[in-house]
Amino acid sequence: MTKRATRGKYHGFLIVEKPAGVTSHDVVGAVRRITGERRVGHAGTLDPAAVGVLPIAVGLATRTVEYLSESTKSYLAEISFGVTTDSQDGDGVVVDVNDASHLTRETVEAELEHFRGDIQQVPPMHSAIKIDGRPLYERARQGEHIELDARPVTILELELVSWQSPVAEIFVHCSKGTYVRSLARDIGDAVGTGAYMSNLIRLSTGPFTLEDSWQISDLEDLIDLGYWEDVAAHPDAALYDRPAIVLDADDASKWRNGLGVAAQVPDGLVRVYDVLGNWLGVGSGDPATGMVKPEKVVVEA
Repeated sequence: MTKRATRGKYHGFLIVEKPAGVTSHDVVGAVRRITGERRVGHAGTLDPAAVGVLPIAVGLATRTVEYLSESTKSYLAEISFGVTTDSQDGDGVVVDVNDASHLTRETVEAELEHFRGDIQQVPPMHSAIKIDGRPLYERARQGEHIELDARPVTILELELVSWQSPVAEIFVHCSKGTYVRSLARDIGDAVGTGAYMSNLIRLSTGPFTLEDSWQISDLEDLIDLGYWEDVAAHPDAALYDRPAIVLDADDASKWRNGLGVAAQVPDGLVRVYDVLGNWLGVGSGDPATGMVKPEKVVVEA
């Protein structure tokens, strides 16, 4: 019999290195099976062909996964010029081919400057965005095409890592909602040859990096052996960059009952703990009133 002494009582983030050929939903299902915990979710879908960092929220971590989803992400992406596909990646059907032999490293590098900072980006049809309750990729598979509006995204860093004509490898650090496939498409259009994203590795999501990640098979063995605390990040890790407050017994009691407490904190989200170091949840600070109001109250052990 496998060891499941704490079945249903796991809480934290498992940082999975998603392999190619499986969906993000497949990984969530695997973690549910391994932990026996029904409350499991992920922070940011990775396409089946993509690999890299996929944080999986388990138990109480599902209370904070929304904050992690708001975090920036970084990628190492490969852009192949001269070929355009309907999905903007290697899984799609080729719809156009152009000569890209004239492109140089200098030309591509110069064009990247136009994609740094705040930009407008049209999402791909082959995406999980829902319109009228249906994901766009379902409509795309049925041959539908919907004119999508451009959305604001921020490219914090964009660097050419290597160039081997007609393929560029780029590093991208970007805001939530950015599609690297669409970025590859737009760069290809800008240089006049078209392009598609031929490979993608997610290097980081928020505080979690590829160096933090585990293979699913390794996680299963380690969790069975009782090493949960060694492989999982605490549920509060999604708010690693937010300030923390510590409440005395009286304020902790108020907090657990959903009441605000007095505390001098910056505006915005704060992590909340009691004097024993127990995590009590997430609050919203208001410097004007000197109060912190509960947003997420944790009452479970």
